[in-house]
Amino acid sequence: MSRLAGGGPVLRPQPAREITAVSADGSRIHVELYGPEGAPAVVLAHGWTCSTAFWAEQIRELSTDHRVVAYDQRGHGRSPVPAGASGYSTHALADDLEAVLAAALAPGEKAVVAGHSMGGMTVMAAAPRPGFRTHAAAVLLCSTGPSRLAVESLVVPLGPGALRTRLTVAILGAKAPLGPVTPVSRKILKYATMGPGSAPERVDACARIVHACPRKARVGWSHVLAELDLDAGVRALTLPVAVLVGTADRLTPPVHARGLAAALPQCVGLTELAGMGHMTPVEAPEAVTARIRELTGTYLGTGLGVKEDA
Repeated sequence: MSRLAGGGPVLRPQPAREITAVSADGSRIHVELYGPEGAPAVVLAHGWTCSTAFWAEQIRELSTDHRVVAYDQRGHGRSPVPAGASGYSTHALADDLEAVLAAALAPGEKAVVAGHSMGGMTVMAAAPRPGFRTHAAAVLLCSTGPSRLAVESLVVPLGPGALRTRLTVAILGAKAPLGPVTPVSRKILKYATMGPGSAPERVDACARIVHACPRKARVGWSHVLAELDLDAGVRALTLPVAVLVGTADRLTPPVHARGLAAALPQCVGLTELAGMGHMTPVEAPEAVTARIRELTGTYLGTGLGVKEDA
């Protein structure tokens, strides 16, 4: 069985099972399990305004011979919106990831954890946690950064400085509803989040996923991202970590990826995808999936090796 991912053209299999992980504050996190029992495990954490549908191509390809765990970040997809401001924090994101790992994996079972954008920030926030360290064998940080997001963002076409930073914070935290997907909204989303050469069907798939995010959650998480400081979490990621970014990423430009590669205790490669924007798992699915397979091959013993990138 297959279904459309977020209304877009990409098919993904039906989950083998769906479970609910209960986080430390009682929040219920929707989790989907794909692939054969006993296969090497991969855990996928999506980014701001997305959902499990964002990983459709990775789920489809990896679930043939991996056990794939994909979950909706709180306030996204089928995970309820936090009741109040206290539900929005990097601490909460780390709690949620620990809860997902405990619910979806056997005691002591290892997995490769891939985080895109806010999903990568979730991994950084969870890095010192025993529940994360118990289950993570290796990590892919995809199109993400640990701090200075508004300062470094290139969404506003101005030179760096206080004005650009203020405008970026205002745009990303705008409370206006996104409304239905239209030709204009697709054009705006493509400019802000995707490479100039992105195929129309991939832009449409991303737009449908992003526009489905509840406004309250979108705004609540924008405040967390504006004040993000996870540099200590980067230093705490002592396991093997691969970093991937698109060279045309305006939201988390390559300066973040290069900084991560330099600061990580055990970086196993920096991949820069020419012409790709922020939505790399959708824009360049084969490259992202291949990087995950290389990590499982090396660190979970599935017979593939990690390539060091120049």
